Amino acid sequence: MNKQRAQEIADSPIMANVTCDGVPIYIQHVDENNETATIYPLGQPENEQNVALSSLQEQ
Repeated sequence: MNKQRAQEIADSPIMANVTCDGVPIYIQHVDENNETATIYPLGQPENEQNVALSSLQEQ
């Protein structure tokens, strides 16, 4: 996923259907300099992790 689209999704109040390795996730923050995102699986905010934007897929 490109960083501009990831940022749009993170900023939007509307939930987008995004997955990481097949798992539905919520994008919390996008780091455009490092091209990473802070995400967590839906319903599991305690499992926050940083991943490469390239590992995110919009469904």
